[in-house]
Amino acid sequence: MSSAYCKTTLLDMEYYSRSIDELYGELGTSDEGLSSGEAAARLAKFGPNEIEEATGPAWWRILLGQFTSPVIYILIGAVVVSALIGEVIDASVVGVILVLNAVLGFVQEFRAEKAINALRKMASLTATALRDGTEEEIDAADLVPGDVVILQTGEKIPADSRLIQEIELETQEAALTGESIPVQKDTAPVPAQAGGERSLADLRNAVFAGTVITRGRGRAVVVKTGMGTEIGKIAHMIQTTEDEETPLQKQLSTLGKWLGIFTVIICGLVFATVMLAQGGEVLEVFFAAVALAVAAIPEGLPAVVTISLSLGVRRMVKRHALVRHLPSVETLGCTTVICTDKTGTLTHNEMTVKYIYVDGDDISVEGSGYEPEGALSATSDSLELLLTIGALNNDARLDRETWQAIGDPTEACLITSALKAGIDRQDLDERYPRVDEIPFDSERKRMTTVHEIDGARTAYVKGAPDLLLDRCTRLRAGTGVRDMEPADRDAILKKNEEYAGRAMRVLGFACREVAPGEARDTYENGLVFVGLQAMIDPPRAEARDAISKCTTAGIKVVMVTGDLETTARAIGKELGIEGRSMTGKDLHAVAEADLAETVEDVSIYARVNPADKVKIVNALKSRGHVVAMTGDGVNDAPALKQADIGIAMGITGTDVAKEASDMILTDDNFASIVNAVEEGRGIYDNLRKFINYLLSGNVGEVLIIFVGVLLRLPLPLTAVQILWVNLVTDGLPAVALGVDPIPAGAMQRPPRRTADRIMSKGMSLNVLSMGVLICIATLIMFVIGLREGEEVGRTMAFMTLVLLEIVRLHMIRAAYSTPAFSNRWLTAAVLVSMALQLGVVYTPMSELFGTVPLGSTHWLYMAAAVAGVALAGRLVARIIGRVTAEAVQ
Repeated sequence: MSSAYCKTTLLDMEYYSRSIDELYGELGTSDEGLSSGEAAARLAKFGPNEIEEATGPAWWRILLGQFTSPVIYILIGAVVVSALIGEVIDASVVGVILVLNAVLGFVQEFRAEKAINALRKMASLTATALRDGTEEEIDAADLVPGDVVILQTGEKIPADSRLIQEIELETQEAALTGESIPVQKDTAPVPAQAGGERSLADLRNAVFAGTVITRGRGRAVVVKTGMGTEIGKIAHMIQTTEDEETPLQKQLSTLGKWLGIFTVIICGLVFATVMLAQGGEVLEVFFAAVALAVAAIPEGLPAVVTISLSLGVRRMVKRHALVRHLPSVETLGCTTVICTDKTGTLTHNEMTVKYIYVDGDDISVEGSGYEPEGALSATSDSLELLLTIGALNNDARLDRETWQAIGDPTEACLITSALKAGIDRQDLDERYPRVDEIPFDSERKRMTTVHEIDGARTAYVKGAPDLLLDRCTRLRAGTGVRDMEPADRDAILKKNEEYAGRAMRVLGFACREVAPGEARDTYENGLVFVGLQAMIDPPRAEARDAISKCTTAGIKVVMVTGDLETTARAIGKELGIEGRSMTGKDLHAVAEADLAETVEDVSIYARVNPADKVKIVNALKSRGHVVAMTGDGVNDAPALKQADIGIAMGITGTDVAKEASDMILTDDNFASIVNAVEEGRGIYDNLRKFINYLLSGNVGEVLIIFVGVLLRLPLPLTAVQILWVNLVTDGLPAVALGVDPIPAGAMQRPPRRTADRIMSKGMSLNVLSMGVLICIATLIMFVIGLREGEEVGRTMAFMTLVLLEIVRLHMIRAAYSTPAFSNRWLTAAVLVSMALQLGVVYTPMSELFGTVPLGSTHWLYMAAAVAGVALAGRLVARIIGRVTAEAVQ
């Protein structure tokens, strides 16, 4: 077959179900591989074995994106109008705020989506392929379907391929399938599955791009390259997933629209009313309308939100959560479901021996992972022999600087269990050198090594317990050996089943002396059974507590893994994840219309693929859930991006997962998610505090201007004075509110609903009532000051407004039971604001703001006004609280 064969047929065919000869026929290749000419023709036809890179947004688009909210539109309009009528100072101040806000947002978000670049790196390898019948090292990008590649231990697979030869080949596929244990491969065809594709974990005769060979060697014929590989499919899913607005972005967008409508209506009403009722100069009335617009718009809101979220991000870093996109901070606060991968997230992704069965007794092993920390619950001569066998009958190694496994994780954990008992593999290798071996064989399911011990030879054997027992005639008991009875065999098999039922992988260990000159094929006859070691990728202890806290906080935890259902259920039970379990196959059998109902009852999904994870996330979102998805593998990336908030692991996570995420856990600790949720809830509370604070002040300012104009008073406040209050004396404390302490009991209340408005009914009434009180007090001070002239009246109104804002700040925090001096930044901000305010009244800066120095009598009047508003405000807040059942001011 030439290079003209159909690409679509090639990529769609069930290559895993074909015999090798059939596969060769369909791919137009052979044991000798492709000719150089044919390979070049196919490369020209199908393109390089690379992931197509999606073009990310240009930097200028990201910058322009900072100017797309309704509030920003209003502010831009204010700048234009102010500049046209000659109010250069007003226009300049608002312009500076717009630029500041844009720069802050741009710096935080100028991270082009790099998920596809990370995938590209995974494919940037070299490969050994057969070209013209000879082995040739080529760039992996030049591989084409039909190439025959040579595979060796430790290599990364360059393309999706079907095995044609293998010798004890095992691959680590956790990044794609979520299965923590290396997968043993073979070349036998895998029957096609009616009604759908086989799960990747079922394809034992295939190897996939980006996965790693942990043992053995082999040859494979390339069947899929580039975007046709499993990694390529994930890349496509990431590219076609659209980002959605967060709940906070939606809320602020709605708030901005209402503010815009409110501003236009009020300004138009004032302009029309004054012109009709009073007449006067058009320009003078227009200035009053512009002042009113300035008062209505919380100029500092966009900057305060951005700065507050940035401060929250910095604080979360200290709690091991790195947020990549600012609005995601607040999204955490309303998360209702956390869909979490198992391997490496709830578990360590490090095989660990947890139980040993020797001399008829269970011995528990403490600790987790490959670092030899933890003790054994008992010691004995038989135990020492068992651990010695496990350490010597072993081809893996441990990196003693990082305590990472090199080789098969199952064998590596046997070295660790021996180290916990003080038995060092390195010492054993020197004392008892290996002189012969029978490698592991998938049919025999055992491995034998022969060692020189005190001048004699001893065979150490490990393997599947049931098959190993068939080779054992005697049993190690205490310090001696006795014949094995049927009851002994039954007890061992029962213990094996018990461990397996708890989703553990179990190995049996045996030994015997080897006579001089004995034939190798008799090494495994007449063995002495020594014991069992049961291992698992253990759950993190802190994850159990974190899941309990999630339950208390009203957050459902759902395990989504590519591992076996029995393993997932066992881990879930140990961690306290309750609910039904379902496999990917079961999921495919559920109609799309019924899936939204089904997901409410399911807490564990096993044997799922990347598309299944996205389907689960979408079904949960269709039920109104705010979904967080955690993961570390390539297979998690599409779901991470589709979720409301994607959370990747910082240490074990792949680059792909990190770049597709909104947040990265720097300690790979599931418990850090709980901390992040708590921070998110606290940040949302603080957002409500300063929105309440800013808007109540702005409503007061609007009413001051509006009522003053209707009463035919001179303008109580100038536009520049209002800007000063909104941006400086209000802005600094508002920013400091962003680091207010998290309210006690934040994790004892259920998540807020996304439909809940950031401006609740109670808050809206409170903002309006406080605005009225601020208006009344300020206008009274203005009228009192007018007796001494407009500048004195305007200065008293200006200063009274600032003092009332500080009192308002205290009232809002008191509603959240926040101690008065618990936030040193807020205390400093208030002091700085007051110092600046006094500066514009009592220094030469007064000329810019149209103010004059005030005397002690003026301050007595203002103090009385502030005290009156504070008392009236508390009374009104209680009344509103009773009417709306809201305690928040």
